[in-house]
Amino acid sequence: MRMGHRLSAEIDLHFADATRPVLALGGAYPASHHVRLHRHRRSQLFCPLSGVALATTSQGAWAVPAMRGFWIPAGVRHELRMQGVVEMRSLYFEPRVLGNMPNSCQVLEVSPLMHSLMAEAVALPVRYALDGRSGALMQLIQYEIQTLPELPLSLALPTDKALLRLCRRFLVRPTASDNIDDWAQALHMSRRTFTRFFRRETNLSFVEWRQQACILTALPKLAAGASVTHTALELGYENPAAFTALFKRILGASPRDYTQQQLAGEKSVVNEGKKYQRMAAREKA
Repeated sequence: MRMGHRLSAEIDLHFADATRPVLALGGAYPASHHVRLHRHRRSQLFCPLSGVALATTSQGAWAVPAMRGFWIPAGVRHELRMQGVVEMRSLYFEPRVLGNMPNSCQVLEVSPLMHSLMAEAVALPVRYALDGRSGALMQLIQYEIQTLPELPLSLALPTDKALLRLCRRFLVRPTASDNIDDWAQALHMSRRTFTRFFRRETNLSFVEWRQQACILTALPKLAAGASVTHTALELGYENPAAFTALFKRILGASPRDYTQQQLAGEKSVVNEGKKYQRMAAREKA
C-alpha cells in the first residue's frame, strides 16, 4: 500500500500533543484492500478521489464514492474495504477544534472549495507553520467542513444479534426479491411484529432498508464499470428501469449520469492535486 510519507499511525503517535489542530494525509490503497477495525484519537474526514470505500462500524454501514467524504468522529472504531484502487486524502482534526460536527459517522458532499483546500493541505509540511498562510489555510478548512451537507448513503445496523446476523448476511448478497415474510419467519415472528421490530431497530421500514442496501452495493459495481442492466439484474430487479428509478430517487441522478459525474469529478480533482504538488515542489526547489 502506497501512503506517501505520512501514515495515519504516525499522525496519532507523533502528534498526540495536539500542536497542530488539523493534519493532512494523501496516498492510495490498492483494489480490495481491507483496513481492519481501528480508531483514531482525532476526528477524520476520509475522502476517496477514485474508486469506492465501504465503511462499517457497530452502528451502521456506508458507501463512500469518489469525491465524497466520510466523517468519522474521534474514538469511533471503524473499518474500510476498498472497491477498486482508492486514491485518497484525509484530514485529522483535534476534537476540540470542531464544535458543530456530528458525533456519528456520515457521508458528506465535499465542495470544490474543500477539495482544493485538501489538496493544498496535503502539500504542506507535516509541521506546518501555525501562523501565516499555512495557519490560515487550516483555519479555513475548519470553517468549510462544517458547511458540508450529509448524503443519504448510510445504512443503519440493528443491535439485536439475531436480526444483525440476517442483515450482515443480506449485505454479502443483497437482492430486491427478499421479502418481509421470509425474514419474519427466520426470527419466529409474525409479519406485524417483525415490521414494528425492524423499524425500531433501524429507523427504516424493511423495504426502505433493503432498497438502501441494494443502492450501496450497486455503487462499487457501477464504479468498476459494470453496466446498469447487469447491476440491476444481479441485484434481483426484474428490469433496469425499476432499479434506475430507485437510484434516481435516492441519489438524484440516474446510474449512468451519476457514474459520469463521478468520473469527471475524479479527473478534475486529481489534475488539481497534481497542479498543487508541482507548485509545492517548485517552492521547495
